[in-house]
Amino acid sequence: MSPMGVTLQIQDTHVMMDNGLLQVTLSNPGGLVTGIRFNGIDNVLEVQNEEGNRGYWDLVWADPGSAGTKGIFDVIQGTSFNVIVEDEDQVEISFTRSWNPSLQGKQVPLNIDKRFIMLRGCSGFYSYGIYEHLQDWPGFNMAETRIAFKLRKDKFQYMAMADDRQRIMPMPDDRLQGRCQPLAYPEAVLLTKPINSDLKGEVDDKYQYSCDDKDNKVHGWICTDPRVGFWQITPSDEFRTGGPVKQNLTSHVGPTTLAMFVSAHYSGEDLVPKIQDKEPWKKVFGPVFIYLNWAMESDDPLSLWEDAKAQMAIEVESWPYSFPASEDFPTTDERGSVSGTLLVKDPYIDEDYMSADSAYIGLALPGDAGSWQRESKGYQFWTRTDEDGNFTISDIRAGNYNLYAWVPGFIGDYKYDVDISITPGCDIDLGGIVYEPPRDGPTLWEIGIPDRSAAEFFVPDPDPKYINKVLVNKPDLRFRQYGLWDRYAELYPNTDLVYTVGVSDFRKDWFFAQVNRKKDSKTYQGTTWQIVFNLDEVDQSGTFKLRLALASATVAELQVRVNDPKANPPLFSSGVIGKDNSLARHGIHGLYWLYTVDVPGSLLVKGNNTIFLTQPRAATPWQNIMYDYIRLEAPPPSPSK
Repeated sequence: MSPMGVTLQIQDTHVMMDNGLLQVTLSNPGGLVTGIRFNGIDNVLEVQNEEGNRGYWDLVWADPGSAGTKGIFDVIQGTSFNVIVEDEDQVEISFTRSWNPSLQGKQVPLNIDKRFIMLRGCSGFYSYGIYEHLQDWPGFNMAETRIAFKLRKDKFQYMAMADDRQRIMPMPDDRLQGRCQPLAYPEAVLLTKPINSDLKGEVDDKYQYSCDDKDNKVHGWICTDPRVGFWQITPSDEFRTGGPVKQNLTSHVGPTTLAMFVSAHYSGEDLVPKIQDKEPWKKVFGPVFIYLNWAMESDDPLSLWEDAKAQMAIEVESWPYSFPASEDFPTTDERGSVSGTLLVKDPYIDEDYMSADSAYIGLALPGDAGSWQRESKGYQFWTRTDEDGNFTISDIRAGNYNLYAWVPGFIGDYKYDVDISITPGCDIDLGGIVYEPPRDGPTLWEIGIPDRSAAEFFVPDPDPKYINKVLVNKPDLRFRQYGLWDRYAELYPNTDLVYTVGVSDFRKDWFFAQVNRKKDSKTYQGTTWQIVFNLDEVDQSGTFKLRLALASATVAELQVRVNDPKANPPLFSSGVIGKDNSLARHGIHGLYWLYTVDVPGSLLVKGNNTIFLTQPRAATPWQNIMYDYIRLEAPPPSPSK
């Protein structure tokens, strides 16, 4: 028996899509999702909320020239409703909002078209948005845009966003005064009188459920009576900003589920799209898939999570979708592909070319090497190389791009030296391409692993008073516990960290972030870390190279001094860098920075030497530097040697 066809009912104030599996009701012409009926639940969305606070697209915008990431919060309400496709196999509907000069300063200067699609036999619905800024319009900044769903708190209390991060969540009421203790910032609270007493004494913070976009493909909620799952599936990262390791929110207490498209989380203002006056710009966000599933009463509720992951794999395999009706969403035959083999050349490691194993390689708008991580206006297309460095990037939208890469195990960024033009149906084979990472001489010593993360360093156990139980006994997730910044002063109460090359172990002896030292409840002071190392000989006339790769920085300054902790000025200063806020947001990386410091041989001595790394900025506990990797290179040997 074939599934029931899709029907569309249009009323004065609402429209409803129905395929026999679920019914989705939206406001007319606003395009707000007001109801989702599924498997005996009249509405899975929070019926106690106003209709405008259940399921919606939103954005945050500001006038051009505005600094920071704040702005005007705007739930996007359509002003016109149109039927794009209506037959038994598919309904696609459109809710548009147009801009004109009379709205300047009152509404973001964008034409926005929100689309919703329901297919026959499909247990869910799709949504995508088309944002367009015309050439003669004024500019704007857009710090965030997303889709948000607020589910029924009496039904959906179990959240899953990864195999190792899923749990019964606190109720939204648990975050109200009288049931919790506010912590250092509004997102974090300590549950003191939660409705579910099993959760007493735990920290709740939505940022503990963030993850890299490359891993952020399915998350959502489970209702146990009846057994129903609500899942947000993002099958592609092409429309997200900042590349594959940009971090974003997923699901959190509400119960809330987000489809994040643009955000400044873990990056700051660098990833706020700044559309200039008279700059034509158009971008399609999505489609994403809202998937609902159900299980028998006798089934394990967690089978819904396993099924959601399986459905996610189907959606990823189906990308790019063939059914969206907009000409702004190209089908697979309107796209192109690029392939090749990435090799690494570093003669100080191996005289032969090395395969770039598991490298991240992708296309983004033209720019400098590494510019992709701060790119927020265009589309990006990424993959990983195999163990031999081979790669194929498929289904690339037509346009002009640069090819970028970075290789775990090596510092720096690769950029192919020729722009790449993608045309419909093209299949470009670049053959062998070679990345030569920064290198001037042989390694004298190194600290860490060059992988753009501080995860390999020492992450302390949290204060027992401030734990999230879902993160306990999971060493790879320990960095997501609350309050780790204050553990440094407890571990180093009187003097700062000293790392002795050849004796210390970075996994145990290098704190994961160079944080400020807590002096009392309201004041902090900067810190100076020391790297002590021995040199058997020193070329006094040569130049040594100190490579400093940073995994994150937050309103921090890195000063470098050699063998004189009071040298003024320091040998090197980064100036104030970074607005990642990764430490407070329980991240282990943000934006990547790479510095090379020339160290004159005259500053070094035969025997023991000390490099002093100072982070002096100390207005808040969260000003810090996370290191990725540090290396000292000797001067290159003379040709005669």
